[in-house]
Amino acid sequence: MSLYQKEYEHRAIDPTFGSAAMGSLLPKDAFPEAEMDPQDAYQAIHNELVLDGNASQNLATFCQTWLDGETHKLMDECIDKNMIDKDEYPQTAELEARCVRMLGNLWNSPEEANTIGTSTTGSSEAAMLGGLAALWRWRKKRKAQGKPTDKPNIVTGAVQICWDKFARYWDIEQRQIPMKPGKYCMTPEEVVKYVDENTICVVPTLGLTFTLQYEPVKQIAAALDKLQQETGLDIPIHVDGASGGFIAPFIHRDLVWDFRIERVKSINASGHKFGLSPLGVGWVMWREVSDLPEELIFYVNYLGGNMPTFALNFSRPAGQIVSQYYNFIRLGKEGYTKIQQECAETGQYLANEIMKFGIFEMVYDGEGGVPGCTWKFRDDVKPGFSLYDLADKLRSRGWQVPAYSLPTDAQNVVVQRILVRKGFNIDMASLLIKDMNRALEYFKAHPVAKPLTEAETGNFKHS
Repeated sequence: MSLYQKEYEHRAIDPTFGSAAMGSLLPKDAFPEAEMDPQDAYQAIHNELVLDGNASQNLATFCQTWLDGETHKLMDECIDKNMIDKDEYPQTAELEARCVRMLGNLWNSPEEANTIGTSTTGSSEAAMLGGLAALWRWRKKRKAQGKPTDKPNIVTGAVQICWDKFARYWDIEQRQIPMKPGKYCMTPEEVVKYVDENTICVVPTLGLTFTLQYEPVKQIAAALDKLQQETGLDIPIHVDGASGGFIAPFIHRDLVWDFRIERVKSINASGHKFGLSPLGVGWVMWREVSDLPEELIFYVNYLGGNMPTFALNFSRPAGQIVSQYYNFIRLGKEGYTKIQQECAETGQYLANEIMKFGIFEMVYDGEGGVPGCTWKFRDDVKPGFSLYDLADKLRSRGWQVPAYSLPTDAQNVVVQRILVRKGFNIDMASLLIKDMNRALEYFKAHPVAKPLTEAETGNFKHS
């Protein structure tokens, strides 16, 4: 009988985890000398990203975290398109223009067919562009009157950090109306006390980041109308609709907050929040063409095309704008209404269930604002633990439910907030309530010796 020995080809059973690259530490400080196999590089980075939180359990961020397959395909198809190069990608530019016109229609622009607006990288850039236009209009008006232009101010409530940046970067006095315990929105009566001839605009927020409430745009406008009749001061309004701009038109249709109010000169909104698009798109619109000063528009000769642009950024990806248009035509008013209404109802469900624990008081119960809810401990309750402890305990189950103190003059008020977005349904909400109950039972069985503080938790306020 003959004996044979088979010659085996030498190969790794697993080409990735059997590779030398996966058996060494990844470069973290110095630029690497050698190249790496793309599969190995991908797997190594993929492994590290597992340490991030689960986006579907992130109830802190306003940004959209659920995207359908068609959106992923469009993003892939546009990954090499530069939004600024409108001559090379004219159809992409056309989709952007369609979105602008659709938003003019949605927000009741009086010049709907000739609406002026632009896409941005997010609502922060959009807000700053709205603020810049207000600053230039004010300067032009003051110069025409022969008055000084060196002391502009802007009047806000408890706004998102982008407005603090805007005021600092452009050397504008920010007159921020403080919160007070039990009163978290700016009021018309307060607004008229803060404005003067140097006010470039008043900024009510349609969806406060701290509490999710809408500020009363119509009532503020009416108070400014009365002020103009009495003093001659004509103060414009810019609405920060970062979240509410894509909510109110669908589920709060009786609310008057947009260009139906003549004093509202500009609106910003975030496409990647309740506009339901991928991260990296915002919008700013002006009521009329004349509300955007011509001096702010640059005509750029770029790669053979001469194009108008008004932005803080230049090159940027086109996929988010294309995906925004996809959402507009895919969902329409009917689809957006269904999604935002379901989110709102989930927020109200959570508020009702959280109240059943008996130790909390609702700051915002999910009615009439951004979908979600905000609560604090009842004043007569001494729970023996802090909301920071509760947030930390929930995080052990993957839930990110932020706890934070409110701004001046309500800095002693600590709240916790849930933000409900597409992809977080009522079934998941019921699981969260069960985990909250487990956390409260845990604190009863294991009393907290020293409650956590805000500084110790390092919570990001998402403001």
